[in-house]
Amino acid sequence: MSDAEGKILKIYDKSKPEDEDLTDTSYYLHWAWAIVAVLVGMVFWLCITLVNAENQRYALMTNKCADPLFKGEVDQRCLLTVRSREHWWQHLWYGVSHVKPEPPAEPHRRR
Repeated sequence: MSDAEGKILKIYDKSKPEDEDLTDTSYYLHWAWAIVAVLVGMVFWLCITLVNAENQRYALMTNKCADPLFKGEVDQRCLLTVRSREHWWQHLWYGVSHVKPEPPAEPHRRR
């Protein structure tokens, strides 16, 4: 390498961009996507929990898990395995759309 080539390489070496600081900004995107992933996971978990709670509530309301030996009692094993509606999305839709509890039905009075 000649002297002239060495001078030219020194000139162009100073014009290179400094890329040591460029990796710091990508960590912000990693944190943002991690937070989004955690929030989506929490929404998914809450939907599963709502479906299970609504399934048990509806089974208790329709008296599907009545204990055959002790009248007026609830069979706890039945509550773990009961399917009170045909599909899980029916429980989810009912749980999301009915936020307030329904008032109890008035008993019929004889006149």
